[in-house]
Amino acid sequence: MKQFLITAAGVFAGLLIFMIGVPFVLISMVAAAAGPSPIPSQAVLELDLRDPLTDQSAQNPLAGFTRRGHSAMSILEGLRRAEKDDRVKGVLIRLPESGLEPGLADELSQAIKHFAASGKPVIAHSQGLYPSGVITATYMVGAAAGELWMQPGASFQVTGVANEDLFFKRLFDRFGVKADYEQRYEYKNAVNGYLYDDYTPAHRAAELSWLGSVYATDIAAAAADRKLDPTLLKARLEAGPYLAEDAIGLRLIDHVGQVHEAQEALLKKAGGDAQMVDFEDYAHGRAPRERGLGPAVAIIEGEGEIVDGRDEGGNPFRGGSSIYADDVADAFYDAIKAKDVKAIVFRLNSPGGSDTASEQILAAIRAAKAAGKPVVVSMGTYGASGGYWVSSEASSIVAQPSTLTGSIGVFGGKFALGPALAKYGVDVRQLGVGGSYAGAFGMGQEFTPDQRAAFGHWMDRIYDNFVARVAAGRKLTPDRVRAIAKGHVWTGAQAKDLGLVDEIGGFYQAVDKAKALAHISGEARLKRMSPNGSPLEALQKMLGVSASSARTLAAAAWVFGDPRAQGIIDELGQARLRSQGAMVLAPTRVH
Repeated sequence: MKQFLITAAGVFAGLLIFMIGVPFVLISMVAAAAGPSPIPSQAVLELDLRDPLTDQSAQNPLAGFTRRGHSAMSILEGLRRAEKDDRVKGVLIRLPESGLEPGLADELSQAIKHFAASGKPVIAHSQGLYPSGVITATYMVGAAAGELWMQPGASFQVTGVANEDLFFKRLFDRFGVKADYEQRYEYKNAVNGYLYDDYTPAHRAAELSWLGSVYATDIAAAAADRKLDPTLLKARLEAGPYLAEDAIGLRLIDHVGQVHEAQEALLKKAGGDAQMVDFEDYAHGRAPRERGLGPAVAIIEGEGEIVDGRDEGGNPFRGGSSIYADDVADAFYDAIKAKDVKAIVFRLNSPGGSDTASEQILAAIRAAKAAGKPVVVSMGTYGASGGYWVSSEASSIVAQPSTLTGSIGVFGGKFALGPALAKYGVDVRQLGVGGSYAGAFGMGQEFTPDQRAAFGHWMDRIYDNFVARVAAGRKLTPDRVRAIAKGHVWTGAQAKDLGLVDEIGGFYQAVDKAKALAHISGEARLKRMSPNGSPLEALQKMLGVSASSARTLAAAAWVFGDPRAQGIIDELGQARLRSQGAMVLAPTRVH
């Protein structure tokens, strides 16, 4: 009887999930397919940068159902399309109160100015700028607009850039935890917070170096757009904070007014019966179809930590992302096979990850080049450590001035928790057979001298491999690479001077470079070949069923008579199915 009740409860729960969950997912898919409302004949787009921002759109097709936000790529593409769209008369940008990621801000600033060059007005509006994150990057984006407005009485606190790091060593010492790590070399500071209680000289120098470079880039760009001398702008900013009414007197902004007044100003310029339209609705609307003729530039995207394997689905509504080596490598091999693809742009935003996963992607890039298809890397905010490993042998590297790149180095190790646990009556014992290194990563104790020597040798080999790939790809001597490596993070502007980056620019500059290398004249189609799944694939992963079972579930919902599900079946019938150890990772604290 007990087993019967358990079985019955399981069946009931399954039916409940089936009857409620499946229709919900399928209805969401149809809602997404239906698209936003038509754009009016006279529209002003409102781009809200206060929403969460990523470099790229979520690769999971269902992630957008539970989160609102923009990606730099969707903004770039939307603004380019809006330039030529006669219905779009202008853009209003809502600025966040905190700092934007610097590389992303560079990309947005360039896109805004390119849009404004079409003759359409742009107003940026702020309800306050506060010293959180790289606030100068947010100000730079606002300065790129034709007019920068602030709400009456709003705070203008753009006085510089600061970054905080946490150091845990004294806490670890108190509880008997030992962080046992090896670094190659002194600038590879991703684990310094575990090893020290303050900045080492190398850590301090490297962090101040990139902070200073980002700050100088933001000041120079904002000064040019505000038509002020950079030295004067810097002095005025650092003398703050101010209120909006002070800032306008110092020519730091153009107008003081509520956001409604900024909207009305743009609508008046647009004329007629112009309406405000959410930028996300416009960007995700159906773009004009491009004919599948002529040469194409493949676009492959990757954002997040670089890891081995494939994206097996997990939670299909998740918003986070990783770069799965199998998936990205397959995308490159698909691009190699595609006869219409003449060049590849790899849009990358990654602080690094697994060295083996990075090498797998690099091998695919080599294969593309060997097949006569140049590969241009376009870096977002990050292209560092493993992110630089995969880029090192590309045909060309294009980065923003504030991109954080380089970090040519490696770290690895473990936490020895035995003494800490012993204080609470927990004893860690280990048994093993074979060589002594078999137990090297046990948590009970630190590395033995022999284990440390073997581990250090392994780290040296990985570091040497990294240096060799950079030397070969960037046509530098190994000694020169070693001099600028050691785990040092560089900005794109610094990396350009060091020979680690070829050009300073954004995504569309990378596309132009790819076209030039492939000898493509005129327009070229951009063919997105990023690893991605259809909503149906996401559904089958969520439910743990095969593709045929997912279709059966959808069909069953139709049979049960749900009119919404019946409409979904029609949509699905038209849908196309698309088909750790040592770490090369850089710190990510520039939000």
